[in-house]
Amino acid sequence: MLRQYELVERVLAYDPDADEAMLNRAYVYTVQKHGSQKRASGDPYFSHPVEVAGLMTELKLDQETIITALLHDTVEDTLATVDEVERLFGPEVARLVDGVTKLSKIETMSDTERAAENLRKFLLAMSEDLRVLLVKLADRLHNMRTLHYIKSEEKRRRIARETMDIYAPLAERVGMYEYMREMQLLAFEQLEPEAYATITGRLASIKSEEGAQVGSIALSIKQALAEAGLKVEVSGREKHPFSIWRKMAERHVSFEQITDIMAFRVLTESEADCYTALGLLHRTWQMIPGRFKDYISTPKMNGYRSLHTSLIYNNAMRVEVQIKTQEMHRINEFGLAAHWAYKQGGMPDGQVGWVRDLVEILEASHDADELLENTKMAIYQDRIFAFTPKGALYQLPKGATPIDFAFAVHTNLGGQAVGAKINGRHVPLRTSLNNGDVVEIIKSRSSEPQLSWLAFVVTGKARAAIRRAVRQKERAEIAEIGRKLYEEIADRLPSKIGKKALNDAIKRLKYSNEEELMVAIGSAKIDDRQVMEALVPGSAANLPASEGWPSQKRAIAVRGLTPGMAFKLADCCHPVPGDRIVGLRRVGKGVEVHAIDCLSLANGVDADWIDLSWDARTDGAVGRIRAELYNRPGTLAEMAGVFAKNHANVVNLEMTQRENPFHTYEVDLEVRDLAHLTRIVSALRASDAVAQADRI
Repeated sequence: MLRQYELVERVLAYDPDADEAMLNRAYVYTVQKHGSQKRASGDPYFSHPVEVAGLMTELKLDQETIITALLHDTVEDTLATVDEVERLFGPEVARLVDGVTKLSKIETMSDTERAAENLRKFLLAMSEDLRVLLVKLADRLHNMRTLHYIKSEEKRRRIARETMDIYAPLAERVGMYEYMREMQLLAFEQLEPEAYATITGRLASIKSEEGAQVGSIALSIKQALAEAGLKVEVSGREKHPFSIWRKMAERHVSFEQITDIMAFRVLTESEADCYTALGLLHRTWQMIPGRFKDYISTPKMNGYRSLHTSLIYNNAMRVEVQIKTQEMHRINEFGLAAHWAYKQGGMPDGQVGWVRDLVEILEASHDADELLENTKMAIYQDRIFAFTPKGALYQLPKGATPIDFAFAVHTNLGGQAVGAKINGRHVPLRTSLNNGDVVEIIKSRSSEPQLSWLAFVVTGKARAAIRRAVRQKERAEIAEIGRKLYEEIADRLPSKIGKKALNDAIKRLKYSNEEELMVAIGSAKIDDRQVMEALVPGSAANLPASEGWPSQKRAIAVRGLTPGMAFKLADCCHPVPGDRIVGLRRVGKGVEVHAIDCLSLANGVDADWIDLSWDARTDGAVGRIRAELYNRPGTLAEMAGVFAKNHANVVNLEMTQRENPFHTYEVDLEVRDLAHLTRIVSALRASDAVAQADRI
């Protein structure tokens, strides 16, 4: 553990203007506050914040961050308060300490909810000041180094899983690769102990047997570059155990089949020397096609810059080579902390967009599971590069689609997308993007996010925005149903209902506003009796109990039936405008619309029945037809011709039975109304190609 004078000397070595007295005061404060508290290892508890502060000095961070590291557990684990910290060390330190402080454990929460709430507070604090993230990462790294002292295997695995899923990816996203690698290694040891032991054992064996070979290859690379006049540093190492295990799992191969176990780093004096060295290495040894990446011209989102290539050394061994300048290497290893910008009042430009995306995800996520899922998607995926037509560069996860790209550019653009061009060619919105694609989004102001997009988008930002838009639309549609039901209920009362009676009803039913009441009515959370009684107390006292069919005075008109939203057209009867319809309304679900003669209505005894009618402005629906065609060439084309002649679009066609001399098809058609569908069935029956046709 660092002594008090050692910590202060470390800070003064790179920041002579630091407040020595305040640093000493913070050290003494944390020792006094933590007092006799012990860690699982048996060490005094204050050794932990001191070691975290030591990690911060290695990154040469400002004195406020060092003091925050010393005090980061005092508010949670001792009698210290944020107000006391502010009085003794100033508002900036108090704000940082409050940001880093973990939420107290809430026993009533599930593990997922607890993790999500911790993450929620953490992301909000991080968005205000990224130093919160740096202290938190150092805190987690030191806790992982001492994780083996915890006796409970279940607790060790839980902490390791959280580290692997959240903190290691966060470290990677801000370019702190040293932290990321060590966290992954320590978590890997707990989560996959057998695989960890096997791989580290094999690597140790390789190192002892071929240790001289690593040095020999590094020397060969250095000599080849020196002969061309380049001054470089070359070092070699075996790959990270977790990286090897992940590659084995992804490729479904054994350890022996991993060919590029060794990696070499070439550090040059200038960017131009990087490209010169790359050319020399490719001329000296054969490069492996498809394994070259230029992160200097197109850096990663976290600011990482380097040239990556793989070579076949002496016609037998594959080796990976990374070429970068000394300055690039320093920034690559410690990322955000290496080019610290707080004294200039800002943060590195590459981080702004990413942090903004995380905050958008935080605001859009509906519950704990959604927040964790969307955040992991945002921080833990390999990247590709795509361009706008004007040349702006966007980094996206592998497998990203034009919809992901549109939301990455701007949330409004994603919501208005109706089509896309990739490299000038029209493509479906579910098309996966490749490195270097130029993506043009075609938009319409009248468009809105579609529920079906969730089946193929891969970014957390897009998924969160789509879900939020769908929820808002669903709520608006349910509120519209509720309003129509409310108006019908009000008409059944003996007297006319005014605004005051409505406001009084909202208070009696304990809703905060009118919209909440309408949503509750539309989603069957309250019934007609409760609404009547709230509007006019005593009005429902003598009302007979309704059984199955409501005592509505008029049918409620519906239109704009959006599948998956407030309405759902039943799959059993496929109602279309012109059919007599009824709605089944269940608590917390949308209204399921059936034709009045649907046999499935017998299963609706547990639902509220709503008398419905089609609004005059309804613009059609999907009807289903079963057609038996003669098994001879051209009959399917003739049926399609009937659909085309009657201006009906085929949504889905499926052969359900194949039995000579007939083939049976079920066809879903977009039709205007019942009359339109009836004409199509009649035309099919008149065709020589069709043996029988019926609506189903």
